[in-house]
Amino acid sequence: MRSRVAGAVGAGALVMGVAAAAYPALLRTRCLTWGATSDEINRQMPGDDLLPDPDLLATRAVTVAAPPHAIWPWLVQMGSGRGGVYTYDWIENLFGLGMHSANEILPQFQDLEVGDVLPVGSKGPHMKVEVLDPAEALVFCSTDGTWVWAFGLYPDDGNTRLVSRNRIATPNASFARQLVNLLVMEPGSLVMEAKMLNGIKERAERLGSKSTATA
Repeated sequence: MRSRVAGAVGAGALVMGVAAAAYPALLRTRCLTWGATSDEINRQMPGDDLLPDPDLLATRAVTVAAPPHAIWPWLVQMGSGRGGVYTYDWIENLFGLGMHSANEILPQFQDLEVGDVLPVGSKGPHMKVEVLDPAEALVFCSTDGTWVWAFGLYPDDGNTRLVSRNRIATPNASFARQLVNLLVMEPGSLVMEAKMLNGIKERAERLGSKSTATA
């Protein structure tokens, strides 16, 4: 019995070792830059100066067939206890984040201002609005300074490029924690953020088509 357990542990360690070696070399760049062009990856965005040397930098993007003003309301109402984040709510709520993604614009959450502080669930970080340029850029920074989340809206030949950039610092993280971040949190963040970006895209395109139809 002990030999079987030892064998299973050894096999698990081997799988983790292979994954740890393969992911950075083969998949990490694609994971952290999903949907983004080289210009978008290298472009300066509002909020970059708030955390100049992050331990993790992810820039992801999607093309939205709608103008920036059709995307903006969905961004400003995001948050726990607000409009949600348009991703897999059931996963978010496993961590007690209280996310319920709205399918309509919520007027009561459209008056976001610089300096507003939004909680991420009851135990999560608090995110402060640092930059708010309507229909152009929205930047949040955690109150402990370890996470900057920026959204940029860039018109593109009748469409809009919606770019999301996360800058994260992990000071004093143990080796085990770094490994979990690398092999679990980073791929997981792609799954969640891709769903979020596509969720915003779907909602904004629906809003944009309605605006065109009633114009």
